[in-house]
Amino acid sequence: MVFITKYQAKLIMKKTSKRNRIRQTTGGKIFSIINYTFFLLIAVIMIYPFWHVLMQSFSGVNETAAGGIFLWPKGFSLSTYKSVFMNTEIWKAYGVTIFVTVTGSFVGTLLTAMTAYPLSKNRLRGGKLIMFLILFTMLFSGGMIPNYMLLKNLKLLNNIFALIIPLLISAYNVIIMKSFFQSIPDSYEEAARIDGANDVKIFFRIIIPLSKATIATITLFSAVMYWNDFFSTVLYINKKELWSLQAYLRNMLTNTAEAMSAVGVNINLTPSINATTIKAASIIIATVPILIVYPFLQKYFVKGVMIGGVKG
Repeated sequence: MVFITKYQAKLIMKKTSKRNRIRQTTGGKIFSIINYTFFLLIAVIMIYPFWHVLMQSFSGVNETAAGGIFLWPKGFSLSTYKSVFMNTEIWKAYGVTIFVTVTGSFVGTLLTAMTAYPLSKNRLRGGKLIMFLILFTMLFSGGMIPNYMLLKNLKLLNNIFALIIPLLISAYNVIIMKSFFQSIPDSYEEAARIDGANDVKIFFRIIIPLSKATIATITLFSAVMYWNDFFSTVLYINKKELWSLQAYLRNMLTNTAEAMSAVGVNINLTPSINATTIKAASIIIATVPILIVYPFLQKYFVKGVMIGGVKG
């Protein structure tokens, strides 16, 4: 029997890996360099606007007014953030957006799953017709005015649920969920039926636990949609206390002086801040929460797109 040391084993493995490694041609190396350079340039183009606004929010009034490229803060100051945090309106908007996002994502995902599960079964009568009608809504919709009249007749104008109900179910999300449910083997349901389980028990005790990744994907899609939505507020809400964060941010960007004066912060009388720094700080405060959450859940976005690529 031949004994080899750990060093010899590592050396053998290293030589073997070198032999098995595919040698890249000169053309392949050039392509890789161009490819990495291109995507690096795209990344810089996408990241720099956010970085520019972040640096503006930490810069001083005079330096901001002078303009120029902001790679680093000029005249570092936290006065702008102190002024924004004094604005009680932004915290009300935060509360509205958090409530709408959490409630809408939970209820919307549940309704999406309850819609997609029966449609994934061939035994559902009229299932193909219902699926056609759902797909039809991806191409054609009632339009803005019919939606407004519908919510008006339902007495949902100036109601926080007007920000939730119209966006509860998406046809695209139903397709993603339906495709995944069709991939679950029927043997799981057959075994449960032998044990006496009905459709409701099978759905909540077997299908839902097996679909955690897909449910996380749909929940994340819904959460990002609700968090970024401001148009529903513009259409259906007139009361400022029910404004979402994005609608408040829109008002801040278009009328900073009035928005800040409403809470006792006068830009004209406060030399340490100006409209530009207030806008920049408000954008950062509204964007940071979703930026913190997204990197940890990005894999679910990728998985959702892969699942949605197969439509049944």
